[in-house]
Amino acid sequence: MRFDAGRASVFAAMTAAGVWPCAAAAPPERLEPCLACHGADGQSETPEVPSLGAQPSPYSLIQLFMFREGLRIAEPMNTMIKGWSDTDLQQAADFIATLPAPKPPADPGDPARIERAGAVVLQNHCNVCHRSDFSGQENVPRLADQREDYLLKTLRDYKSGARRGYDATMAEILQPIDDTQFVELAYYLAQARLATSE
Repeated sequence: MRFDAGRASVFAAMTAAGVWPCAAAAPPERLEPCLACHGADGQSETPEVPSLGAQPSPYSLIQLFMFREGLRIAEPMNTMIKGWSDTDLQQAADFIATLPAPKPPADPGDPARIERAGAVVLQNHCNVCHRSDFSGQENVPRLADQREDYLLKTLRDYKSGARRGYDATMAEILQPIDDTQFVELAYYLAQARLATSE
């Protein structure tokens, strides 16, 4: 993986702040307002708001840190966690990882759409970093059974630069992919457990 100055600065800031994994108790009281939108059971029912269930703790920690430091802008997240300590961030990330994974959709999915998106996934190696079942790992998010509307918005925002990642990887990978393919990718990932089981 190539060196990226933006990524290095985020890691340097996190190291200086001491924000790295450690044993911590779950802080449900601090997270109650967050879970009202993101879903207390790990599955969001709010349009364009992601499900948090089973997100890897290191990924959530980085995102929370970026919200707190204003490196990623998405209100009300920035305001809500502005005063959080490093321990608060770590406890929240650890708690999020314990939430149950989002449930796959009940419908079996459209085989033609799944096949088209599967080809895009393989061509762009999405299943390498995000894993073959899209469960995520370390600082790479879980995408399996995520909200389709959130996934589509996120793909578009990474490509346009409206969403800033902690490094430039996603923005670069998504540049050659067109919006029609984004629609298919979001559909595929929203039922990834079904798509990858075939």
